[in-house]
Amino acid sequence: MFIPGIIISAVTFPGVIVHEFAHQLFCRISRVAIFDVRYFQFSNPSGYVIHEEPKEIYQHILISIGPFFLNTLLGAFIAMSSSIPVLDYNSGKPLDYLLLWLGISIAMHAFPSRQDANNIWYIIKSKKSNLATKIICFPLVVIIYIFSIGSIIWLDLLYGVSIVTLIPKLILKLLV
Repeated sequence: MFIPGIIISAVTFPGVIVHEFAHQLFCRISRVAIFDVRYFQFSNPSGYVIHEEPKEIYQHILISIGPFFLNTLLGAFIAMSSSIPVLDYNSGKPLDYLLLWLGISIAMHAFPSRQDANNIWYIIKSKKSNLATKIICFPLVVIIYIFSIGSIIWLDLLYGVSIVTLIPKLILKLLV
């Protein structure tokens, strides 16, 4: 079933906001100046962060993949208290379902975008990049492109649901 990206972004807007916030956060951590931020808008792209050209390769990479870590962890954390009552015992309250939607929305926007992959690709092709950086970053770019294409078959939603359902159970097993 094909649903336009703008509708998916509107339904999962918290994930878009957190994704862009993560880019902004990693710009600040990397001390890269930010010129403009749009956390959410009803057009393509759904959000963006415009920043100066990072001086170091690691800055490019952190800024590009930062949303993967922040969205994954935050999505799992938000849904953690709700996933087991709802999914295992079917005894969720409305707040539990709201937290599940929020967690899935955030986690499914964890994947870096094609623009993020393009930014890393730009670094790989630059003269600043050494062989080790190229060897490490090339597979990263390929994986980002694959997952970007995979969103056509709902791979991003599958990831979000997996994070929200599997991580709480894993943590519970580790604690017990």
